[in-house]
Amino acid sequence: MYQELKQKRKQIAVIGLGYVGLPIALEFARQFKVIGFDINPDRVAMMQRGEDPSREIGPADFEGKDIRFTADPEVLRQAHFFVVAVPTPVDDYKVPDLKPLQRASEAVGKVLKRGDYVIYESTVYPGCTEEDCLPILEQFSGLKLGADFRIGYSPERINPGDRERTLPNILKIVSGSDAEALEEIAAVYGSIIRAGIYKAPTIKVAEAAKVIENTQRDLNISLMNELSIIFDKMSIDTQEVIKAAGTKWNFLKFTPGLVGGHCIGVDPYYLLYKSRQLGYDPQVIHSGRRINDGMPAYIATKLVQMLIKRGKAPQQTKVLIMGITFKENVADIRNSKVADLVRELMKYSVNVHIVDAQASPNEVAHEYNLTLMDSPSNQYDAVVVAVGHDEYRQLDIAYFRSIMNSQPILLDLKGLYATGDLDGMEYWRM
Repeated sequence: MYQELKQKRKQIAVIGLGYVGLPIALEFARQFKVIGFDINPDRVAMMQRGEDPSREIGPADFEGKDIRFTADPEVLRQAHFFVVAVPTPVDDYKVPDLKPLQRASEAVGKVLKRGDYVIYESTVYPGCTEEDCLPILEQFSGLKLGADFRIGYSPERINPGDRERTLPNILKIVSGSDAEALEEIAAVYGSIIRAGIYKAPTIKVAEAAKVIENTQRDLNISLMNELSIIFDKMSIDTQEVIKAAGTKWNFLKFTPGLVGGHCIGVDPYYLLYKSRQLGYDPQVIHSGRRINDGMPAYIATKLVQMLIKRGKAPQQTKVLIMGITFKENVADIRNSKVADLVRELMKYSVNVHIVDAQASPNEVAHEYNLTLMDSPSNQYDAVVVAVGHDEYRQLDIAYFRSIMNSQPILLDLKGLYATGDLDGMEYWRM
């Protein structure tokens, strides 16, 4: 397979052109003939013009690439090496939503041919590729694994907003349905990944490795969030505690914060779901999720208490929220816990204004039914800096004082600002 792809006698198809799929497709297209497929024709039209809908990739990165963008599933018949990189969200009840993955598997199954390869990159629970996706491929293709085609799993490690750890510079885990599949898949990915390839012994091991990467981070952040709640009750600055503890060589310097986005805030639910299917209810993982999911309500309650303490009735106050993306310096608003914070404040009838230096107003309106302002107003009773965009790191206490009224409150959730001269401002950070 690798040699035929290299000689461009066969093509690669990447299904799903979001934060994960588009960088992979463009990187493959440096050396191979690639079909970039997405079900959203508007997104496809943008990419055909050399525009990344996610605004992570510049126009120059589209130039000189052997790639065809399409929303027509029939074009997939021309491919022989399929990479599936569709979203794997959870529903309102925190249950894995496999519909995008199932639909992608069905589309691939309809065009699958003898000798083809199908590799999944979407984050799933261990066993999903072989137990949930493979039967769909076999059903719609009429082919059998091993005898007719091969599959693999290579977990994505895309880090939105990171300009240093880009796709070629991140070690890639690959796995295959048999020894030959593993070697061929490793060769294809190895041609674009400078950091090297790690060959997992089984597909399930590769799936499990991915899902615990983010579960581990979730748990570490949940510990810091719980500690911040405890230390706040003791009037101890959590950031100073972490700074002091960090002088020990083996202390892991995680910090408290809102845990949103597709990965850390979602992936643990896949492991929880699978574990409960097997009759075991995880205690530690569930506790971490409960703490992190509860932080928006905790912060909202804290701010309302501070407002009341300063003689301000919540329903008569105006609060500015700065930042609604799930992390700094990206436009990604998926699973934004800042949106949850806004809704929690609205429950107290607080008048909330929202700005963001990166997010799309149309996407925020569509996803959360919330309105982004072009720029802050003034006379705010409180300002909450929720996301550490570079544009916000350049601000100082004097700026916040200029847009706030008497008895102002600044919630610095990312700990961005020096607290020397607060000029009568009440300051709080996690």
